[in-house]
Amino acid sequence: MPRLFTALEIPRDAALSLSLLRGGLPGARWIDVENYHITLRFIGDVEGHVADEIADALDRIRRHSFMLTLSGVGAFGGKKPHAVWAGVTASPDLCALQGEIDRICQRLGVIADPRKFMPHVTLARLRNTSPLDVAQYLSGRGNFSAMPFRVSRFVLMSSRESVGGGPYVIEEAWPLAGTDMRGRVSPGPALDMPRFMR
Repeated sequence: MPRLFTALEIPRDAALSLSLLRGGLPGARWIDVENYHITLRFIGDVEGHVADEIADALDRIRRHSFMLTLSGVGAFGGKKPHAVWAGVTASPDLCALQGEIDRICQRLGVIADPRKFMPHVTLARLRNTSPLDVAQYLSGRGNFSAMPFRVSRFVLMSSRESVGGGPYVIEEAWPLAGTDMRGRVSPGPALDMPRFMR
């Protein structure tokens, strides 16, 4: 069963800005540019019928598109750093969307994520990287900021890799109101009904 999570995609221009942050950090395994995303809610490995229930509930979300800005860099792990990331400027619309998805998942019995929601784009996973190297990397890139972009949809993604970092597959996508979806990129392979019994 694929590992599922809801996410926001990173448009090409913003992804190119993020790609300029790659390099200069020993022990970093850089995420491929096409796999950049902002995780909204980790769902995990669930049975097909549960995945179908989640997708059906997500169908009912009605929210407007909004603007988002990527800004700043940081690291997870403190004295044992395990990832570096680019931050997301605080957005009430983003928090409201994430909160609604989280409530849907809780109602359907998906295990709660113990971590507080902190929107970010993972840039690299670290292995045996010294805190000093991470501090130097971050200090040299602390003024990072990308041009704002419009969030036009949210997606349900899956990963079949146990290591993390992709490749990710878009299973379904839901447009946000006020978005012109003509010419949009379609999600991954069409899902037969029931949706996740592949």
